[in-house]
Amino acid sequence: MSEFSFSQQQLTDLAQFVLEEAQRQGATAGEVDASEGVGQNVSVRLGEVETIEYNRDKGVGVTVYLGQRKGHASTSDFSKQALIDSVGAALAIARYTAEDEFAGLADKTRLATAFPDLDLYHPWQLPVEAAIELAKECEAAGQGVDERIDNSEGATVNTSATRWVYANSLGFLGHGDSSRHSISAALIAEDESGMQRDYWYTSARAQADLDSAASVGRKAGERAVRRLGARRVKTGEYPVLFEAPVAASLISHWVSAVSGSSLYRKSSFLVDSLGTSVFSPIVNIVEDPFLLRGQASGAFDGEGVATTRRELVQAGVLNGYFLSSYSARKLGMETTGNAGGPHNLLVDATATFEQLLQQLGTGLLVTELLGHGINMVTGDYSRGAAGFWVEKGVIQYAVEEITIAGNLRDIFKGIVGIGDDILPSSSKRVGSTLIDKLTVAGD
Repeated sequence: MSEFSFSQQQLTDLAQFVLEEAQRQGATAGEVDASEGVGQNVSVRLGEVETIEYNRDKGVGVTVYLGQRKGHASTSDFSKQALIDSVGAALAIARYTAEDEFAGLADKTRLATAFPDLDLYHPWQLPVEAAIELAKECEAAGQGVDERIDNSEGATVNTSATRWVYANSLGFLGHGDSSRHSISAALIAEDESGMQRDYWYTSARAQADLDSAASVGRKAGERAVRRLGARRVKTGEYPVLFEAPVAASLISHWVSAVSGSSLYRKSSFLVDSLGTSVFSPIVNIVEDPFLLRGQASGAFDGEGVATTRRELVQAGVLNGYFLSSYSARKLGMETTGNAGGPHNLLVDATATFEQLLQQLGTGLLVTELLGHGINMVTGDYSRGAAGFWVEKGVIQYAVEEITIAGNLRDIFKGIVGIGDDILPSSSKRVGSTLIDKLTVAGD
Protein backbone atom coordinates (compact mmCIF):
# COMPACT_ATOMS: atom_id res chain seq x y z
CA MET A 1 0.00 0.00 0.00
CA SER A 2 1.30 3.47 -0.91
CA GLU A 3 2.48 5.97 1.67
CA PHE A 4 0.69 9.26 2.27
CA SER A 5 1.29 12.15 -0.13
CA PHE A 6 0.91 14.80 2.55
CA SER A 7 2.77 15.14 5.85
CA GLN A 8 0.97 15.96 9.11
CA GLN A 9 2.62 19.38 8.94
CA GLN A 10 1.24 20.03 5.45
CA LEU A 11 -2.29 19.12 6.57
CA THR A 12 -1.86 21.27 9.68
CA ASP A 13 -0.68 24.25 7.62
CA LEU A 14 -3.61 23.78 5.27
CA ALA A 15 -6.09 23.72 8.17
CA GLN A 16 -4.57 26.87 9.67
CA PHE A 17 -4.77 28.61 6.31
CA VAL A 18 -8.47 27.77 6.03
CA LEU A 19 -9.20 29.11 9.53
CA GLU A 20 -7.30 32.33 8.84
CA GLU A 21 -9.13 32.72 5.53
CA ALA A 22 -12.49 32.20 7.25
CA GLN A 23 -11.67 34.96 9.71
CA ARG A 24 -10.46 37.21 6.89
CA GLN A 25 -13.75 36.70 5.04
CA GLY A 26 -15.79 37.66 8.10
CA ALA A 27 -16.58 34.41 9.94
CA THR A 28 -16.97 34.81 13.70
CA ALA A 29 -15.85 31.19 14.27
CA GLY A 30 -14.80 28.21 12.20
CA GLU A 31 -13.61 24.62 12.20
CA VAL A 32 -11.89 22.49 9.59
CA ASP A 33 -11.22 18.81 8.87
CA ALA A 34 -8.46 17.84 6.45
CA SER A 35 -7.67 14.23 5.63
CA GLU A 36 -6.02 11.84 3.25
CA GLY A 37 -6.88 8.16 2.84
CA VAL A 38 -5.04 5.41 0.98
CA GLY A 39 -6.05 1.81 0.48
CA GLN A 40 -5.91 -1.42 -1.47
CA ASN A 41 -8.71 -3.95 -1.92
CA VAL A 42 -8.24 -7.34 -3.59
CA SER A 43 -10.94 -9.96 -4.12
CA VAL A 44 -10.85 -13.40 -5.69
CA ARG A 45 -13.64 -15.81 -6.58
CA LEU A 46 -13.23 -19.51 -7.41
CA GLY A 47 -9.48 -19.06 -7.46
CA GLU A 48 -9.49 -16.22 -9.97
CA VAL A 49 -8.83 -12.54 -9.33
CA GLU A 50 -12.09 -10.57 -9.49
CA THR A 51 -11.06 -7.06 -8.51
CA ILE A 52 -7.97 -5.08 -7.62
CA GLU A 53 -8.80 -1.61 -6.35
CA TYR A 54 -6.57 1.18 -5.13
CA ASN A 55 -7.88 4.34 -3.57
CA ARG A 56 -6.24 7.63 -2.70
CA ASP A 57 -8.70 10.19 -1.37
CA LYS A 58 -8.24 13.60 0.13
CA GLY A 59 -10.62 16.26 1.31
CA VAL A 60 -11.13 19.40 3.34
CA GLY A 61 -14.38 20.25 5.08
CA VAL A 62 -14.90 23.73 6.50
CA THR A 63 -17.70 24.87 8.80
CA VAL A 64 -18.11 28.60 9.48
CA TYR A 65 -20.32 30.58 11.82
CA LEU A 66 -21.74 34.06 11.47
CA GLY A 67 -22.94 34.46 15.01
CA GLN A 68 -25.56 31.71 15.35
CA ARG A 69 -25.77 31.00 11.63
CA LYS A 70 -23.84 28.08 10.22
CA GLY A 71 -22.56 27.07 6.79
CA HIS A 72 -20.50 24.15 5.55
CA ALA A 73 -18.60 23.37 2.34
CA SER A 74 -15.99 20.86 1.25
CA THR A 75 -13.48 20.27 -1.51
CA SER A 76 -11.03 17.63 -2.67
CA ASP A 77 -8.83 20.33 -4.24
CA PHE A 78 -6.02 21.46 -1.92
CA SER A 79 -5.01 24.49 -4.00
CA LYS A 80 -5.17 27.85 -2.23
CA GLN A 81 -7.82 29.20 -4.57
CA ALA A 82 -10.05 26.15 -4.04
CA LEU A 83 -9.73 26.56 -0.26
CA ILE A 84 -10.56 30.27 -0.49
CA ASP A 85 -13.57 29.44 -2.66
CA SER A 86 -14.76 26.76 -0.20
CA VAL A 87 -14.63 29.21 2.68
CA GLY A 88 -16.62 31.67 0.55
CA ALA A 89 -19.20 28.97 -0.28
CA ALA A 90 -19.61 28.06 3.40
CA LEU A 91 -20.10 31.72 4.31
CA ALA A 92 -22.65 32.19 1.52
CA ILE A 93 -24.65 29.29 2.98
CA ALA A 94 -24.36 30.75 6.49
CA ARG A 95 -25.70 34.14 5.34
CA TYR A 96 -28.89 32.51 4.06
CA THR A 97 -29.36 30.14 6.98
CA ALA A 98 -31.69 30.90 9.87
CA GLU A 99 -30.12 31.64 13.24
CA ASP A 100 -29.95 28.68 15.61
CA GLU A 101 -29.37 29.57 19.25
CA PHE A 102 -27.73 26.18 19.87
CA ALA A 103 -25.22 26.36 17.00
CA GLY A 104 -21.54 26.97 17.61
CA LEU A 105 -18.21 25.41 18.47
CA ALA A 106 -17.71 23.28 21.55
CA ASP A 107 -17.12 24.96 24.91
CA LYS A 108 -13.40 25.83 25.05
CA THR A 109 -13.05 24.43 28.57
CA ARG A 110 -14.09 20.98 27.31
CA LEU A 111 -11.46 20.70 24.55
CA ALA A 112 -8.83 17.99 24.87
CA THR A 113 -5.40 18.94 26.20
CA ALA A 114 -3.89 15.43 26.53
CA PHE A 115 -3.19 13.26 23.49
CA PRO A 116 -2.06 9.76 24.53
CA ASP A 117 -0.73 7.39 21.87
CA LEU A 118 -3.52 4.84 21.37
CA ASP A 119 -1.48 2.72 18.93
CA LEU A 120 -3.94 3.12 16.04
CA TYR A 121 -1.51 3.25 13.10
CA HIS A 122 0.01 0.04 11.75
CA PRO A 123 0.51 0.31 7.98
CA TRP A 124 0.56 -3.04 6.18
CA GLN A 125 2.99 -2.93 3.27
CA LEU A 126 1.19 -5.69 1.38
CA PRO A 127 2.20 -6.17 -2.26
CA VAL A 128 -0.80 -6.89 -4.47
CA GLU A 129 0.60 -10.33 -5.36
CA ALA A 130 0.74 -11.25 -1.69
CA ALA A 131 -2.81 -9.95 -1.15
CA ILE A 132 -4.04 -12.14 -4.02
CA GLU A 133 -2.33 -15.19 -2.50
CA LEU A 134 -3.88 -14.47 0.91
CA ALA A 135 -7.35 -14.15 -0.62
CA LYS A 136 -6.87 -17.40 -2.57
CA GLU A 137 -5.64 -19.16 0.58
CA CYS A 138 -8.70 -17.93 2.49
CA GLU A 139 -11.18 -19.10 -0.15
CA ALA A 140 -9.44 -22.44 -0.71
CA ALA A 141 -9.49 -23.19 3.02
CA GLY A 142 -13.24 -22.60 3.04
CA GLN A 143 -13.84 -24.74 -0.04
CA GLY A 144 -11.80 -27.53 1.52
CA VAL A 145 -14.09 -27.81 4.54
CA ASP A 146 -16.69 -30.01 2.83
CA GLU A 147 -17.37 -31.35 -0.65
CA ARG A 148 -20.83 -29.76 -0.53
CA ILE A 149 -19.17 -26.33 -0.81
CA ASP A 150 -19.21 -26.05 -4.59
CA ASN A 151 -19.51 -22.30 -5.03
CA SER A 152 -18.26 -19.08 -3.53
CA GLU A 153 -19.00 -15.38 -3.37
CA GLY A 154 -15.27 -14.87 -2.98
CA ALA A 155 -12.65 -13.77 -0.48
CA THR A 156 -11.40 -10.23 0.05
CA VAL A 157 -8.25 -8.73 1.57
CA ASN A 158 -8.44 -5.02 2.38
CA THR A 159 -5.88 -2.65 3.83
CA SER A 160 -6.33 1.09 4.40
CA ALA A 161 -4.85 4.04 6.28
CA THR A 162 -5.98 7.57 7.04
CA ARG A 163 -4.10 10.75 8.02
CA TRP A 164 -6.20 13.60 9.37
CA VAL A 165 -6.23 16.96 11.14
CA TYR A 166 -9.05 18.75 12.97
CA ALA A 167 -8.68 22.38 14.02
CA ASN A 168 -10.98 25.18 15.15
CA SER A 169 -10.80 28.90 15.83
CA LEU A 170 -10.66 28.35 19.61
CA GLY A 171 -7.04 27.31 19.11
CA PHE A 172 -7.63 23.57 19.18
CA LEU A 173 -5.56 21.36 16.89
CA GLY A 174 -5.68 17.58 16.89
CA HIS A 175 -4.28 15.11 14.39
CA GLY A 176 -3.54 11.46 13.89
CA ASP A 177 -2.83 8.51 11.63
CA SER A 178 -4.88 5.33 11.73
CA SER A 179 -5.13 2.03 9.87
CA ARG A 180 -7.68 -0.73 9.31
CA HIS A 181 -7.17 -4.12 7.70
CA SER A 182 -9.53 -7.02 7.05
CA ILE A 183 -9.85 -10.48 5.51
CA SER A 184 -13.28 -11.93 4.69
CA ALA A 185 -14.89 -14.80 2.80
CA ALA A 186 -18.42 -15.84 1.82
CA LEU A 187 -19.03 -19.43 0.73
CA ILE A 188 -21.97 -21.37 -0.70
CA ALA A 189 -22.88 -24.95 0.21
CA GLU A 190 -25.47 -27.08 -1.59
CA ASP A 191 -27.17 -30.46 -1.13
CA GLU A 192 -30.54 -31.98 -1.95
CA SER A 193 -32.22 -29.62 0.54
CA GLY A 194 -31.04 -26.54 -1.36
CA MET A 195 -28.32 -23.89 -1.26
CA GLN A 196 -27.01 -21.93 1.72
CA ARG A 197 -24.40 -19.17 2.13
CA ASP A 198 -22.54 -17.79 5.10
CA TYR A 199 -19.47 -15.68 5.71
CA TRP A 200 -16.79 -14.80 8.23
CA TYR A 201 -14.24 -12.03 8.60
CA THR A 202 -11.43 -10.66 10.71
CA SER A 203 -10.64 -6.95 11.12
CA ALA A 204 -8.01 -5.06 13.10
CA ARG A 205 -5.86 -1.94 13.29
CA ALA A 206 -2.70 -4.06 12.97
CA GLN A 207 -2.03 -6.92 10.59
CA ALA A 208 -0.55 -8.90 13.51
CA ASP A 209 -3.97 -8.90 15.22
CA LEU A 210 -5.82 -10.46 12.27
CA ASP A 211 -6.86 -14.10 12.34
CA SER A 212 -5.10 -16.18 9.68
CA ALA A 213 -6.60 -16.17 6.19
CA ALA A 214 -7.04 -19.97 6.34
CA SER A 215 -8.94 -19.82 9.66
CA VAL A 216 -11.29 -17.16 8.29
CA GLY A 217 -12.01 -19.29 5.22
CA ARG A 218 -12.58 -22.44 7.27
CA LYS A 219 -14.98 -20.63 9.61
CA ALA A 220 -16.97 -19.28 6.63
CA GLY A 221 -17.11 -22.76 5.11
CA GLU A 222 -18.18 -24.43 8.35
CA ARG A 223 -20.89 -21.83 8.85
CA ALA A 224 -22.24 -22.36 5.33
CA VAL A 225 -22.35 -26.17 5.65
CA ARG A 226 -24.10 -26.15 9.03
CA ARG A 227 -26.99 -24.19 7.52
CA LEU A 228 -27.88 -26.95 5.04
CA GLY A 229 -31.26 -28.59 5.58
CA ALA A 230 -32.72 -25.46 7.17
CA ARG A 231 -36.44 -25.47 7.94
CA ARG A 232 -39.01 -23.42 9.75
CA VAL A 233 -40.18 -23.85 13.34
CA LYS A 234 -43.64 -23.69 14.88
CA THR A 235 -44.86 -20.21 15.75
CA GLY A 236 -44.63 -19.49 19.47
CA GLU A 237 -42.85 -17.68 22.30
CA TYR A 238 -39.35 -18.99 22.95
CA PRO A 239 -36.10 -17.91 24.57
CA VAL A 240 -33.76 -16.53 21.90
CA LEU A 241 -29.96 -16.47 21.90
CA PHE A 242 -28.41 -13.83 19.62
CA GLU A 243 -24.97 -14.97 18.41
CA ALA A 244 -22.22 -12.39 19.15
CA PRO A 245 -22.07 -10.79 15.65
CA VAL A 246 -25.84 -10.09 15.70
CA ALA A 247 -25.99 -9.27 19.42
CA ALA A 248 -24.02 -6.13 18.58
CA SER A 249 -27.08 -4.89 16.67
CA LEU A 250 -29.05 -4.76 19.93
CA ILE A 251 -26.36 -2.49 21.40
CA SER A 252 -26.58 -0.35 18.24
CA HIS A 253 -30.33 0.10 18.76
CA TRP A 254 -29.69 1.21 22.33
CA VAL A 255 -27.02 3.68 21.16
CA SER A 256 -29.49 5.17 18.64
CA ALA A 257 -32.18 5.47 21.32
CA VAL A 258 -29.96 7.37 23.78
CA SER A 259 -28.14 9.58 21.25
CA GLY A 260 -28.73 13.32 21.29
CA SER A 261 -30.57 13.78 17.99
CA SER A 262 -33.13 11.07 18.86
CA LEU A 263 -33.62 12.52 22.35
CA TYR A 264 -34.15 16.18 21.45
CA ARG A 265 -36.47 15.21 18.59
CA LYS A 266 -38.32 12.94 21.03
CA SER A 267 -38.09 10.18 18.43
CA SER A 268 -36.84 7.58 20.89
CA PHE A 269 -38.53 5.10 23.22
CA LEU A 270 -35.86 5.97 25.82
CA VAL A 271 -36.56 9.73 26.17
CA ASP A 272 -35.98 10.85 29.79
CA SER A 273 -34.52 7.46 30.72
CA LEU A 274 -31.41 8.73 32.54
CA GLY A 275 -31.13 7.15 35.99
CA THR A 276 -33.74 4.48 35.24
CA SER A 277 -33.47 0.72 34.68
CA VAL A 278 -33.22 0.25 30.93
CA PHE A 279 -31.58 -3.21 30.88
CA SER A 280 -31.83 -6.25 33.13
CA PRO A 281 -29.71 -6.04 36.32
CA ILE A 282 -26.99 -8.31 34.83
CA VAL A 283 -26.05 -5.72 32.18
CA ASN A 284 -23.01 -3.46 32.67
CA ILE A 285 -21.65 -1.36 29.78
CA VAL A 286 -18.47 0.75 29.79
CA GLU A 287 -17.39 3.24 27.14
CA ASP A 288 -13.59 3.20 26.83
CA PRO A 289 -12.10 5.65 24.29
CA PHE A 290 -8.56 4.75 25.38
CA LEU A 291 -8.49 1.09 24.36
CA LEU A 292 -5.17 0.48 22.61
CA ARG A 293 -5.71 -0.41 18.93
CA GLY A 294 -9.48 -0.06 19.52
CA GLN A 295 -11.72 0.37 16.48
CA ALA A 296 -13.38 3.45 18.00
CA SER A 297 -10.58 4.83 20.20
CA GLY A 298 -9.76 8.52 20.39
CA ALA A 299 -8.65 11.14 22.90
CA PHE A 300 -11.21 13.62 21.53
CA ASP A 301 -14.41 13.59 19.51
CA GLY A 302 -15.31 15.21 16.19
CA GLU A 303 -15.42 18.67 17.83
CA GLY A 304 -12.16 18.38 19.78
CA VAL A 305 -13.95 17.66 23.08
CA ALA A 306 -11.92 15.45 25.43
CA THR A 307 -13.27 11.91 25.72
CA THR A 308 -13.66 10.12 29.06
CA ARG A 309 -14.08 6.54 30.19
CA ARG A 310 -17.67 6.18 31.39
CA GLU A 311 -19.68 3.48 33.15
CA LEU A 312 -22.77 4.01 31.03
CA VAL A 313 -24.88 1.17 32.35
CA GLN A 314 -24.49 -0.26 35.86
CA ALA A 315 -26.69 -3.16 36.95
CA GLY A 316 -29.11 -2.23 34.16
CA VAL A 317 -29.38 1.46 35.15
CA LEU A 318 -28.60 4.08 32.47
CA ASN A 319 -26.01 6.61 33.64
CA GLY A 320 -25.29 8.55 30.45
CA TYR A 321 -26.37 9.59 26.96
CA PHE A 322 -24.30 10.14 23.79
CA LEU A 323 -24.28 13.90 23.19
CA SER A 324 -22.49 16.36 20.94
CA SER A 325 -22.26 20.03 21.91
CA TYR A 326 -25.29 20.85 19.76
CA SER A 327 -27.56 18.10 21.07
CA ALA A 328 -26.43 18.79 24.64
CA ARG A 329 -27.42 22.47 24.31
CA LYS A 330 -30.79 21.46 22.85
CA LEU A 331 -31.35 19.25 25.90
CA GLY A 332 -29.99 21.74 28.44
CA MET A 333 -27.14 19.34 29.25
CA GLU A 334 -23.35 19.04 28.83
CA THR A 335 -21.61 17.39 25.87
CA THR A 336 -20.43 13.84 26.58
CA GLY A 337 -17.64 13.93 23.98
CA ASN A 338 -19.60 11.86 21.46
CA ALA A 339 -19.76 14.11 18.39
CA GLY A 340 -19.22 11.44 15.75
CA GLY A 341 -20.72 8.60 17.80
CA PRO A 342 -19.81 6.29 20.66
CA HIS A 343 -16.31 5.07 21.46
CA ASN A 344 -15.52 1.44 22.27
CA LEU A 345 -18.43 -0.12 24.18
CA LEU A 346 -17.55 -3.04 26.45
CA VAL A 347 -20.34 -5.27 27.79
CA ASP A 348 -19.59 -7.53 30.78
CA ALA A 349 -19.95 -11.27 30.20
CA THR A 350 -21.81 -13.64 32.55
CA ALA A 351 -21.17 -17.04 30.92
CA THR A 352 -19.50 -19.01 28.13
CA PHE A 353 -21.35 -19.68 24.88
CA GLU A 354 -21.83 -23.35 25.89
CA GLN A 355 -23.31 -22.28 29.23
CA LEU A 356 -25.70 -19.95 27.41
CA LEU A 357 -26.90 -22.84 25.23
CA GLN A 358 -27.61 -24.85 28.39
CA GLN A 359 -29.37 -21.84 29.92
CA LEU A 360 -31.40 -21.46 26.71
CA GLY A 361 -32.58 -25.06 26.99
CA THR A 362 -35.15 -25.26 24.19
CA GLY A 363 -35.45 -22.29 21.87
CA LEU A 364 -33.79 -20.40 19.05
CA LEU A 365 -30.17 -19.47 18.31
CA VAL A 366 -30.14 -16.53 15.86
CA THR A 367 -27.08 -16.19 13.62
CA GLU A 368 -28.44 -13.83 10.96
CA LEU A 369 -30.93 -10.96 10.92
CA LEU A 370 -32.72 -9.67 7.83
CA GLY A 371 -34.64 -6.46 7.18
CA HIS A 372 -35.01 -3.41 9.42
CA GLY A 373 -38.41 -3.61 11.11
CA ILE A 374 -37.58 -1.40 14.06
CA ASN A 375 -39.64 1.56 15.27
CA MET A 376 -37.32 3.67 17.44
CA VAL A 377 -40.21 5.83 18.70
CA THR A 378 -42.14 2.90 20.21
CA GLY A 379 -39.37 0.29 20.48
CA ASP A 380 -41.36 -2.21 18.42
CA TYR A 381 -38.99 -4.81 16.94
CA SER A 382 -39.65 -7.28 14.12
CA ARG A 383 -36.96 -8.80 11.89
CA GLY A 384 -36.48 -11.76 9.62
CA ALA A 385 -34.04 -14.26 11.06
CA ALA A 386 -32.11 -17.47 10.46
CA GLY A 387 -30.21 -19.70 12.83
CA PHE A 388 -30.64 -22.99 14.69
CA TRP A 389 -33.23 -24.79 16.79
CA VAL A 390 -31.88 -25.88 20.16
CA GLU A 391 -33.31 -28.57 22.46
CA LYS A 392 -32.01 -29.28 25.97
CA GLY A 393 -28.99 -27.09 25.24
CA VAL A 394 -27.99 -28.96 22.08
CA ILE A 395 -28.23 -27.56 18.52
CA GLN A 396 -30.63 -29.77 16.52
CA TYR A 397 -31.05 -28.29 13.03
CA ALA A 398 -30.80 -25.12 10.97
CA VAL A 399 -33.75 -22.72 10.82
CA GLU A 400 -34.71 -20.17 8.15
CA GLU A 401 -37.66 -18.10 6.90
CA ILE A 402 -38.82 -17.01 10.35
CA THR A 403 -39.51 -13.67 12.00
CA ILE A 404 -38.68 -12.69 15.56
CA ALA A 405 -40.68 -9.92 17.23
CA GLY A 406 -41.00 -8.06 20.49
CA ASN A 407 -40.34 -4.63 21.97
CA LEU A 408 -36.84 -3.33 22.64
CA ARG A 409 -37.86 -2.25 26.16
CA ASP A 410 -38.76 -5.86 26.98
CA ILE A 411 -35.80 -7.27 25.04
CA PHE A 412 -33.30 -5.13 26.97
CA LYS A 413 -34.90 -6.00 30.32
CA GLY A 414 -35.23 -9.64 29.28
CA ILE A 415 -31.48 -10.23 28.91
CA VAL A 416 -30.66 -13.23 31.11
CA GLY A 417 -27.14 -14.06 29.93
CA ILE A 418 -24.20 -12.54 28.03
CA GLY A 419 -21.39 -14.64 26.55
CA ASP A 420 -17.63 -14.19 26.73
CA ASP A 421 -17.34 -14.96 22.97
CA ILE A 422 -16.62 -11.31 22.18
CA LEU A 423 -15.38 -10.29 18.73
CA PRO A 424 -12.30 -8.10 19.33
CA SER A 425 -12.69 -6.58 15.84
CA SER A 426 -15.92 -4.81 16.85
CA SER A 427 -16.30 -1.37 18.44
CA LYS A 428 -19.26 -2.89 20.34
CA ARG A 429 -17.66 -5.69 22.30
CA VAL A 430 -20.57 -7.85 23.36
CA GLY A 431 -20.79 -11.63 23.38
CA SER A 432 -23.78 -13.80 22.47
CA THR A 433 -26.84 -12.48 24.30
CA LEU A 434 -29.72 -14.56 25.68
CA ILE A 435 -33.23 -13.04 25.83
CA ASP A 436 -35.83 -14.73 28.06
CA LYS A 437 -38.55 -14.72 25.37
CA LEU A 438 -39.49 -13.38 21.96
CA THR A 439 -42.30 -14.18 19.58
CA VAL A 440 -41.05 -16.42 16.78
CA ALA A 441 -43.26 -16.59 13.66
CA GLY A 442 -42.74 -19.66 11.49
CA ASP A 443 -45.21 -22.40 10.56
